Amino acid sequence: MNTRHYTLFDRLCMEADAALRTLYGRPPSTERPLPDADVMEPELTETERRLSGRLMRVNHSGEVSAQGLYQGQALTARREDVRQRMERSAAEENDHLVWCEHRMQEVGAGKSLLNPLWYAGSFTIGAVAGAIGDKWSLGFVNETEQQVIRHLDEHLERLPAQDDKSRAILEQMREDEAHHGAVAMELGGAELPLPVRKLLMPLMSKVMTRTAFWI
Repeated sequence: MNTRHYTLFDRLCMEADAALRTLYGRPPSTERPLPDADVMEPELTETERRLSGRLMRVNHSGEVSAQGLYQGQALTARREDVRQRMERSAAEENDHLVWCEHRMQEVGAGKSLLNPLWYAGSFTIGAVAGAIGDKWSLGFVNETEQQVIRHLDEHLERLPAQDDKSRAILEQMREDEAHHGAVAMELGGAELPLPVRKLLMPLMSKVMTRTAFWI
């Protein structure tokens, strides 16, 4: 069987298609069922519904950012196994996009208006990290996933107590994020320098999450 080798132009076209699908369409996913499919819709007050919607919007924006990160890294990854794993992780992150958007629609929340900015910034960071070297790119994936897990833990605590539908989604997302981080390190990821882990990345994450909560 012949294996097609894509040119850089081919990959750029595919990345443009992935960006448009992520931001404005339905991105390709693994078609896993909704984690909350068997959970009854809770009775929420308007305030509780608004809170759940805003938290899910933040998580949706986080998945948009993750999609940009993985696509950027896949574009510049040097090892084929790393490229393939980044593409697989991107598909699983698309599941999260679908789940978050579905729940947002149920509680009447809209997407962040700044999602194109989050995607573009993350894609650039991912591409640069991949170009520097696969071990740093993979280390960046792991650190990103660890920060996402911390945000998910915070959101699980902030959700209205009876909103088990949103909770089921976030719990499955947390499990997936932990797996993605572990796989990145197994592939040879290196721990990032302390200033990047403790200063730069938390600052970037804080800007995105606080802005997406409102816009």
